[in-house]
Amino acid sequence: MPLSGFPELLPQQRVVEDAVLDRLRRVFELHGFAHIETPAVESLDTLLTKGEIDKEVYVLRRLHADAEDGESDRAGGLGLHFDLTVPFARYVLEHAGRLEFPFRRYQIQRAWRGERPQEGRFREFTQADIDVVAKDVLPFHHDVEIARVMAEALSALDFLPPLRLQVNNRRLIEGFYRGLGAPDPAAVMRVIDKLDKMPADAIAVQLGEIAGLDEAQAAKCLQLAEIRTPDTGFVERVRELGVQHELLDTGLAELAAVIDGCAAVSAVSAGVTIEADLRIARGLDYYTGTVFETRMAGFESIGSICSGGRYESLATDGRTTYPGVGISLGVTRLLMPLLQRGRLTGSRAVPSAVLVALPDDASRPACDALAQRLRARGIATEVAAAPQKYGKQIRYAERRGIPFVWFPGAPDAVRDIRSGEQADADADSWTPPAHDASPQVLSQEALSQEVLSQEVTQ
Repeated sequence: MPLSGFPELLPQQRVVEDAVLDRLRRVFELHGFAHIETPAVESLDTLLTKGEIDKEVYVLRRLHADAEDGESDRAGGLGLHFDLTVPFARYVLEHAGRLEFPFRRYQIQRAWRGERPQEGRFREFTQADIDVVAKDVLPFHHDVEIARVMAEALSALDFLPPLRLQVNNRRLIEGFYRGLGAPDPAAVMRVIDKLDKMPADAIAVQLGEIAGLDEAQAAKCLQLAEIRTPDTGFVERVRELGVQHELLDTGLAELAAVIDGCAAVSAVSAGVTIEADLRIARGLDYYTGTVFETRMAGFESIGSICSGGRYESLATDGRTTYPGVGISLGVTRLLMPLLQRGRLTGSRAVPSAVLVALPDDASRPACDALAQRLRARGIATEVAAAPQKYGKQIRYAERRGIPFVWFPGAPDAVRDIRSGEQADADADSWTPPAHDASPQVLSQEALSQEVLSQEVTQ
C-alpha cells in the first residue's frame, strides 16, 4: 500500500502524465526555453532561505551517520527540495559566469513537502516551471512572455477541463492601498489573499483589526478585489473608485500589457481563459509585480494549479542582483483529481501497437525478426509470450489494449482486433493509423463515446 501523500500511477494513468509532460516540453522549447535539472537534495541553508516552510522540509540523513558528520544539523544538513524556485536561485548564482542573460529555463522535476495530504496536496509531486532571469534589470516584456507561453502550454492540454489563468499586479494593488492611506499595504495584501477561503464580511473585519483600515477604506479594498475582466476594461473600473497613486498607474499599465499580450492565445484557445482578477495577491512577499494563479473548472476547491509572478531579487551575490519572472504548474495537483475520478485515462496500458502471434516455439526467432523489422520503422511491437491458440493470443492482446495482431505466414496478415478486419501486410511497408501508433489520452467524454460506439457495433 503506498504511503499517504506519495501517489502511484497505473500504466494507463502514466500515459496521461507523459502526454502532459511531452506537450509542455514541446511548447517551452518552441519558445526557446532551455531545459535544466537541479539535484533533488540541497543544503538546508539554501532551502530555508524562505523560512516560512521550514517545518515542511524533509531532512536527509544517512541511516548510520555518525554524530560528528553534522548531516542532521541545520547549518550543515541536507534536505529534499520543496519547490524548484529555491534550487533555481542557487543554480543561477552558481553558474552565472557561464549563463547567457536573460536566461530562459524550464524545469520539470519532482519535489517533496511534508504537509498534510489532501486533495490537491501531496508530499511528493511533479512541478513544471518556466522562468526568465536577467542581471540587474529585467525588461517588463518578459512578464508578458511568461504569461503567454504558459497560456499556450495549457492550451495544448486540450483534454483538460476549462482553465482560468488569473493575472494581477502587486504594484497595482499596493499603489491602490497606498493611495487609500493604508498604514501597512503588505498586511492588506495578506488579508485580501484569503478571500477565496473566507467571506467578504470576515475579510472586512480583518482589514480593520490586522491591517488598520477604517470601514470606508476596507470597503474600497473589497470593491477593488471584486473587479475581474477578460480584457483591459478593469482600468476604467479601477479609475472609477477614485484612488490615485503613481505606483497604481504603473501597475495598471503593466497589467493591461499582460492582458493585451495574451489576447491572441485567448482568441484561439477554447480551453484557457486569461483574465485580470484584482483579488489575486499571492501572499508571498518576494513577488513585486505581475502575479498569476490558475483555477480548473469543477475543481476550484483544490486552489491554484499554476502560480507565479515577478520577483526583483531571485538571487544576489552582493554585487549583482538577478531579477526574474516565472510561473510553476503543479502537474500532480492538476492531474490526480482527474485520474482518481476516471476523468482521464490512457487508451491502453502498453505502448505496443502490434502483437506478433506465435505459431509455435520453433517460430520464435522468425517472429522476433519480424517484430524487429516493425520496430525499426518506429512501430512499437511485442511477440506473444507463448504459442497458444490464436484465439487466446488475440484475447491476450485485447486485455493489454494492443489494437493489432500480426499473423506470420505466406503472406503475413494483420488484424484490427476491435473491428475484426484483416488484410495481407508487409512488415516493411505497413503502418498503423496515427491514432493507434501510440497510446492516446482519453477524456471522460471520449470514453463515453467509445462505449456508445461499441454498443452500437454490437
